[in-house]
Amino acid sequence: MSLKKQFLKSKPVCKVSFRLDAVDAPEAKTVQLLGDFNNWDKSSEPMTALKTKDFTATLELETGKDYQFRYLINGSVWKNEPQADYFVTNSFGEENSVVSTFL
Repeated sequence: MSLKKQFLKSKPVCKVSFRLDAVDAPEAKTVQLLGDFNNWDKSSEPMTALKTKDFTATLELETGKDYQFRYLINGSVWKNEPQADYFVTNSFGEENSVVSTFL
């Protein structure tokens, strides 16, 4: 799994690339990236499946904010990003990953 950030000089956004490796979710047929940036909407588009069976998505997020998120595998299994900036407890007593776009 990985999380990469690229701050753009042309506008106040940060390009964040999310990647869920096949070894971290070998049973994955579909993976959705859900979080504050898409209102945790389970009807959101799934991440792109690669030939390697990894899943990837890149978002442009507004700078100066923290975004909670998790991966939803096969519509039923939640997984966090171990390389997240930090973690917070959610209302279900579990943890959400957080990506920070502060410079």
